[in-house]
Amino acid sequence: MRVLIDTCIWSQVLRRRSPDVELAHVLEDLIRDSRVAIIGPIRQELLSGLANPSQFKRLTKALQAFEDLELGTAHFIKAAEFCNICRGEGVQGSTIDFLICAVAHLDQVLIFTTDTDFKIYEKHLPIKLYTV
Repeated sequence: MRVLIDTCIWSQVLRRRSPDVELAHVLEDLIRDSRVAIIGPIRQELLSGLANPSQFKRLTKALQAFEDLELGTAHFIKAAEFCNICRGEGVQGSTIDFLICAVAHLDQVLIFTTDTDFKIYEKHLPIKLYTV
């Protein structure tokens, strides 16, 4: 099964001076097995805020190896629905988080993240997290 890699994982592996070695190994294994999935908004989040143009260029080039999953109207409608479900349960989340959940559900991919909010979403939404 494919795995949607959240921004926090990419960031901990590719943007830090001291990358998280364990996460890097897991990501390498997923890449080697051709299981990595990414969406445009995650790519945008990852590339945003890079003050150093050479780092931006290097990261852009590294991410070119991964094709974005196509997003359509159904993804955005499902994200809004998931947001409404969670709000109804007293759970707040970001627009991007609910889009990630919608993509995971509709495209049947797992979510690989260190963001603990997703464990809360998982209690209310039909998503599955990738566990190491």
